Amino acid sequence: QVAARRGLSVWPVPQEPSMEYQDAVRMLNTLQTNASYLEQAKRQRGDPQTQLEAMELYLARSGLQVEDLDRLNIIHVTGTKGKGSTCAFTECILRSYGLKTGFFSSPHLVQVRERIRINGQPISPDLFTKYFWRLYHQLEKTKVDLAVVEVGIGGAYDCTNIIRKPVVCGVSSLGIDHTSLLGDTVEKIAWQKGGIFKQGVPAFTVLQPEGPLAVLRDRAQQISCPLYLCPPLEALEEGGLPLTLGLEGEHQRSNAALALQLAHCWLQRQNHHDAGELKASRPGLLWQLPLAPVFQPTSHMRLGLRNTEWLGRTQVLRRGPLTWYLDGAHTPSSVQACVRWFRQALQSRERLSGGTEVRVLLFNTTGDRDSAVLLKLLQPCQFDYAVFCPNLTEVSSTGNADQQNFTVTLDQVLLRCLEHQQHWNCLDEEQASTALWSAPSPELAGPAPLLLAPHPPHSSASSLVFSCISHALQWISQGRDPVFQTPSSPKSLLTHPVARSGASVLHEAAAVHVLVTGSLHLVGGVLKLLEPALSQ
Repeated sequence: QVAARRGLSVWPVPQEPSMEYQDAVRMLNTLQTNASYLEQAKRQRGDPQTQLEAMELYLARSGLQVEDLDRLNIIHVTGTKGKGSTCAFTECILRSYGLKTGFFSSPHLVQVRERIRINGQPISPDLFTKYFWRLYHQLEKTKVDLAVVEVGIGGAYDCTNIIRKPVVCGVSSLGIDHTSLLGDTVEKIAWQKGGIFKQGVPAFTVLQPEGPLAVLRDRAQQISCPLYLCPPLEALEEGGLPLTLGLEGEHQRSNAALALQLAHCWLQRQNHHDAGELKASRPGLLWQLPLAPVFQPTSHMRLGLRNTEWLGRTQVLRRGPLTWYLDGAHTPSSVQACVRWFRQALQSRERLSGGTEVRVLLFNTTGDRDSAVLLKLLQPCQFDYAVFCPNLTEVSSTGNADQQNFTVTLDQVLLRCLEHQQHWNCLDEEQASTALWSAPSPELAGPAPLLLAPHPPHSSASSLVFSCISHALQWISQGRDPVFQTPSSPKSLLTHPVARSGASVLHEAAAVHVLVTGSLHLVGGVLKLLEPALSQ
């Protein structure tokens, strides 16, 4: 009854909780809000402050008080895009100093335990299981030298904002996302992000458009929070060697600049002796905000930036003739950055002397994001095929609790993929009359319904819809990926002439370049299949 009132998903709960990892994750999944309740909550939004009050109550029931969080030396980071990468840079920099680091982020890509990292490594399945069941009754905390905490959604009313005394706060690049919860303008979203500012606690942000930057400035002034604008990374490189980043893409330089300021400030406030020597100061204001100090990055900072790894963000996997480009971009500005990265990567690759090269887009997006806008931004990549599928690794994911999502139904996700496909087809006016071919209803059980809209020769990319990630990868890879191997592909994948002809093209191509983007959950599902070791 309690689960029904809260709109929680129903799952058989073991009478005697076993110590198996998957059982712990299944129990955790019972706390997911189901799809119908989520829609109702969006329509009947109450006071978001009650969410934070509820979080404090849950914390108390677990045996902790909000005051206990003050001892974790927290670095609290929000933003629309790049906040995860900023956290990853920051954590790796400070870990390079020999500090014991904690790192909380969301969502996970392959396994839920990725959300909680100690010294850069996800906690083990055994530890996750042990502490989950202990927390299920009463939490036992693990002490670290510092904790890097990534905001989930927004900031002001995010559950992480029960943190009262962080050491330093950061705001990465802002943009439009989660509009049903945060507002439909960048200024409204900036107000939510500025909600993590605390009185007397230094905060840093990167250069933003004038409107949202003014909102952040006003929020900081109201709270008496000293807010600084990060100089570009070039200012910290001046007079020294260039900084090497472990994450590809020009946009990561902004995230790295923010991470360096967060780490530098944290080290200074903890009276660390090696925080980086200040360069000749050039104090000034930009958009009425003081500029953060320019300092010489230390060897630890350089090492941390170079060693940073962050799965699913500008990540490249080279597998024989196939190259997979993985980026969880899901906002217009982040997709633009993804397109720049992908095109630059193709330009810098080693040219083949002969044979054809094929470009494939694997795309999905969720929530209230406008897929028509995102797909239009992807057109300059000149894909030969556009493939759409839900964020389901298999047609049925009941055997893998990490990939289960009760917040949407199967019908909803398959219909959403058809919408993506229609948007893609409509982008080319010449294809306005293209017929939409559809397979059996998504409600029918079956191996893998294939839905596609063929294009005549010499037109834009042919588009296909598969019912799960596994079948999409099977069609794209054609058995040529040495790691992703399946016993046999379902015959239903080749029932249509376009699918058959495309399979032949992919099988014979000298090189196949696949961009996976639009959703971190899609990227996570792809990684689970392409990198089985991540599930171990």
